Order: sequence, then structure tokens, then C-alpha cells
Amino acid sequence: MLKVLKLVFVASSLLVSLAFVFKQEPVASKSSSKVNTVVIDAGHGGKDPGTRGRTTKEKDVALSVALELGRKIKEETPDVKVLFTRSTDVFIELGERSAFANRNNADLFISIHCNATPRSRSVRGTETFVMGLHKTEGNLEVAKRENSVILQETNYKQKYKGFDPNSPLAHIMLANYQSAFISSSLRLADLVEKKFKSVSDRESRGVKQAGFLVLWRCAMPSVLIETGFLSSPDEEDYLSSEDGQEEVAESIHQAFMAYKKDMDR
Repeated sequence: MLKVLKLVFVASSLLVSLAFVFKQEPVASKSSSKVNTVVIDAGHGGKDPGTRGRTTKEKDVALSVALELGRKIKEETPDVKVLFTRSTDVFIELGERSAFANRNNADLFISIHCNATPRSRSVRGTETFVMGLHKTEGNLEVAKRENSVILQETNYKQKYKGFDPNSPLAHIMLANYQSAFISSSLRLADLVEKKFKSVSDRESRGVKQAGFLVLWRCAMPSVLIETGFLSSPDEEDYLSSEDGQEEVAESIHQAFMAYKKDMDR
């Protein structure tokens, strides 16, 4: 009888143990996603205001959009690590922005900017750039303006191997970089421009290529987004408003989600 009771006890214990095991949450496996870490770069900052509108500075718009974009990504995809090159109004050197992304093994680098042209107050629309050879004078001018930030850095010639932001030849040489990630970068850039049109009914000036120092050493797919022209009064009003900034961030966010879904297939 005692042996029978022992067998019943052992069997019961075994059943309880098995029931406990099956009730446990499955052990989380390592993420199979190809987009686990994204670095969001708010262009300019601190002593570098970027381009200006009548009352608006590029650095302020870029930061607001970057933070809102990061918030949206965290909220919808909490498994994705979101990092910012800056979260306050501080000056970050161009080389440090890409180095930060590389150190953190980022899978994606998104740089937020605003455009401007002194030639016309009516030019408007969005543009998304990837690293490559500028095919028009306009693309070169955008790259030269964004790259001129290095003139505010100490020892910039040594840091950037003698790069001259005013030299067209120097920008052509930069186009040789990022070739390993051009396909994925173009895919994201195309999605961004499509979402600007479908989500916020913005005028898209398309996907373009040019030599940007901030993308130069990024060891991952990367894009530079010009969210609109501060030289256009209408677009300045839009980009300086909370609603406009939220809409811009949502457009980029939806592009990010579509890109992530595509990459994770």
C-alpha cells in the first residue's frame, strides 16, 4: 500500500511539474528582425542653426521632428531600440554622428533636415537623399550647404582627410562610399517620399543622390531627409507648427514601418 501511495505521489508531482512547464511563457528567442536599432539624427544644433526662415531655425525643426519620430517608433515597435545623436540643442560634429551609429551597431540611420534656397520663395517640397553622385547642380548645392558645418569644427581638415566642402571634386569622391548599402538606402528613401505624398499630401521632389559627410562613414543603410523649404513662407509656417511637425514625423514613421516589414520578410 505504501508503495502504491508513493507511486501516486510521484505521478502527481510529475503531472504538476509538467502542467507548470506548459503554462510558462515560451523563452524569448533572439529577434529575427533585421531592423533592431535605429539612430535618428536631428541635423545641426547648438552654435550651428542650419538654414533659416523668417523666424525659424532648421536645428529646432529637425530636433522636434526627430524626437516625435522616435516617440512614434518606440510606441508602436517597443522592441526596436531608438537612439538619438542629440536630444537637446547641442552641437554635434558630423563625423561623430555616423560614429555614434556605428558604435551602437545601428541597422538604420535617419538624418532630419530642412531645405532652403535664396533664389526663390516659391520653391517647396520634400527631398530624400542617399549617399551617391550628385547628378544636378541643385543636389551639389544642398550637399555643400549641409557639409559646410565642418567649418565650425576644429581641425576639420585632419578629421575629414582634407575634405573641402566648397569643392565639387571632393563631393564626387564621397560618392564612392556607401555603395554596399545603396539598395536598402534607396528603398527607404523611396518609401519616405511616397509617404510624404500619401500621408500628408506634400509635394515630393523625389529621391536624390549627393555626397553628404554625415552619411559618409555610416556602416548601415542611411538617408538624409529634407522635410521642406524654410525659404518658402508657407512651408516655414507648416514646419514650425506642432501639427506640421507631427505630420512630417508620421510620414517618416510610416515609411520606417513599411521598410521594416519589407526587410523582415
